Formats: sequence, structure tokens, C-alpha cells
Amino acid sequence: MGTGFAWILLSLLALMLLAASASDLRTRTIPNSLVAAIALLAPAFWWATGLPFWPDAALQAGVALLVFALFAAAFAIGAMGGGDVKLIGALALWLPWQAVLMLLVIMSLAGGALTAAMLIRQRLARSKAPIEVPYGVAIAFGGLWLIAQRFLYHFG
Repeated sequence: MGTGFAWILLSLLALMLLAASASDLRTRTIPNSLVAAIALLAPAFWWATGLPFWPDAALQAGVALLVFALFAAAFAIGAMGGGDVKLIGALALWLPWQAVLMLLVIMSLAGGALTAAMLIRQRLARSKAPIEVPYGVAIAFGGLWLIAQRFLYHFG
């Protein structure tokens, strides 16, 4: 997988995803500074792993832009929060397109489970308040799952 610097960057990404998740749980917001750090560290990760600028890094950036645009459309119709859109776009910068597809599947499954748990909680509390799903938790879960796979496969 490359240098020790790449492992440090992946570990930093994991910590930033945990921080985004915690913030989303607590306040239903994900700090822009945290998302910016995730996005801005991606090129350093590309360099540390020896990812060629053309076509690989350019493809990752293009896929991330596409993911951001698709989720921005979801934001426009009120289906997703702005911080979630920015987080998924920034995280996609770190991943090859195949891993982005896996991220979307894992994130969707985790988001569905999280939504179901929140619905059950709301019903048990007999609340009529609208549910605000901290979808950043599902996005972080998907990212952490992929990071864990990278670590585990490295030793396997």
C-alpha cells in the first residue's frame, strides 16, 4: 500500500470520520473545517500511495465530483443535509471508483438501519417530532469499514 505516511493519512482519515460522526450525532451538523481537511488531505494520500495523476487521480476526482453532484441533488429536494453531501464528496476523493460503489452500498445499508432504529425510538417515545437522521454516522461507518478492510487485507 505504500509508505508509512500513507498509513498515517489513513489513520487521520479514520479519526476525522469519527469526529464527523460524533459531531453529527451531537449537533446534527458536520463542521466545514473537518470536511475541508478530509478533502485537502486526499491529494497527499494519492502522492503517498504513488497514484498516478493521469488517469487515476483525475478519475478519483471526477468520481468524487459526480458523487457530490448526485447527493447535492438529494439535498436540493430535502432528502439529505448539506454536511452529509460535503462529507460523502470529500470521502470519495480518497477512494477508487470501485470502492466508492462499495461505500455507497455500505452507507445506504447503515443509513437504513440507523433510520429504522430512530423510527423505533420515536415510536416508543410516542413523539410526533420529525426525525432528523444523522446520516454522517452512516457515511463515516462506510468509510471506516473500507479503511478497516484496507488494514485487514494488508496483513492477510
